[in-house]
Amino acid sequence: MLVRTLDEVTDTDADIKTPNWRSKRVILAKEGIGFSVHETTLYAGTVNDFWYANHIEAVFVTSGEGEVENKATGEVFPLKPGTIYVLNDHDKHQVRPKTEIKCVCVFNPPVTGREVHDENGVYPLITE
Repeated sequence: MLVRTLDEVTDTDADIKTPNWRSKRVILAKEGIGFSVHETTLYAGTVNDFWYANHIEAVFVTSGEGEVENKATGEVFPLKPGTIYVLNDHDKHQVRPKTEIKCVCVFNPPVTGREVHDENGVYPLITE
């Protein structure tokens, strides 16, 4: 059994901070369980372009409000607590938080914690 708290990853190398968002990577590939889990905070008023070409991501909103746009179709979906969206087709998307949004993100394959978004918002596929 693996038990971990957010406090255990806060301000460690598993706590990634950018001007637009913060990602606390609670479970990573090194745990060997087939997915990674992150608590992500997206800051109000930011515009965030992402494209996980190498990963499937599920995002469950726990607090805050905003919207996510499917960049291929132009569809815009409201985000609020209790909303989940899944990027099952490696969808290019844009997240626009109206208020600070906190969400739980699950990645498959799991991230290692060393990934950095490239100019297209893509995480490289790193296998340990």
